[in-house]
Amino acid sequence: PTRRSSDLRRRCVMKIIVPVIGLCVGILLGIKSGIVLPYAMMAYGGVGILACLDTVLGGVRADMEHQFQMRIFVSGFFINGIVAIGLVWLGKQLNMDLSIAAIVVFGSRIFYNFSKIRRFLLNKRQKEAMIGEE
Repeated sequence: PTRRSSDLRRRCVMKIIVPVIGLCVGILLGIKSGIVLPYAMMAYGGVGILACLDTVLGGVRADMEHQFQMRIFVSGFFINGIVAIGLVWLGKQLNMDLSIAAIVVFGSRIFYNFSKIRRFLLNKRQKEAMIGEE
């Protein structure tokens, strides 16, 4: 392999490792902090986390498609979380369970982003195998 391909491979690995390390550090900090959400706030936290996870996976997919823009990612991260929490709050005010709507929407988007990422990685490996055979 050439130097350029090994540098490219190293950058791709770093794009995967850095978010995974960040996720692990965040989970450890959350567990070790001792902060416990009251039961009444659980719906808000769960939907907010789903919304942020959707944005992160969308960012990974956009990066793989070479369309990632930090401004869109950061604004989407916070705005999606706020809108999702606001939807749950509005549902509680109207005595409706709108958290289910948010869970369905963000859940389907998460599965869609996972499927796009998976296809990208599988196609990339297939192309690399074909190039290696030549």
